[in-house]
Amino acid sequence: MRLLRASSAVATLAGVALLATACASAPGSDAPTSSRTPSGLSTPPIADGVSEVEVAWLDGGRAIAVLTWGSSSCVPTLGDVEGDGQSISVTLAASSEKACTDDLAPRALMVPVPEGVDVTADVEVEIVHGQRTDTSDLEALAEAPQGQTEYRPSASWFDDDGIVLLTWGSSSCPPIVNDVQATDGGATVTLQDIDRPCTMDMAPRLTPLAVPGGHAAGPYELTLVGGGLDGKVAVG
Repeated sequence: MRLLRASSAVATLAGVALLATACASAPGSDAPTSSRTPSGLSTPPIADGVSEVEVAWLDGGRAIAVLTWGSSSCVPTLGDVEGDGQSISVTLAASSEKACTDDLAPRALMVPVPEGVDVTADVEVEIVHGQRTDTSDLEALAEAPQGQTEYRPSASWFDDDGIVLLTWGSSSCPPIVNDVQATDGGATVTLQDIDRPCTMDMAPRLTPLAVPGGHAAGPYELTLVGGGLDGKVAVG
């Protein structure tokens, strides 16, 4: 069994000392948003502020995204990450003791895959938050990642109409989504151009996207426009 503290594990994975979330940014910065909240979110949050949990592969299997739904102003933080065979246990903690807005939004955290977990076989992820424990499964990848991250964008489905997008860049200037429009075999994601000073670090930024039309059979591709991220990203 291997136990990793979240801070050291992410530093090893990304070569940075910062962990970015889709709903948290540096003071004074704009938080990334999606064009709409994915459907099927009628379940009210429970006492610890989480109503549902999903997981998805990121960065070719070097990491996973853990998505929770709850107040956008009270984002969970990452605690311990533990790997045991083909199981990963992730502990989430409340970000602070404060009043939370009464909305229901997806919040994403990046979790490094512990050493010894075989990503080419199915993986079970256990998410512990407050007094509740949820489990979710990840299907085996075709191949394992080679070496450290290359800091390229990646994306995966986490729900029938939801995609989590990983980009790399300044932690103080995360992507801000203006619009998501369905296209043939994919979607075009329009991002805001950021016109303000940004910190000179290289951090992972996770952005949940609500996709019009939902999960499609066959290859699916995101076309990113604006925000200094122009390009295409295949969705796993």
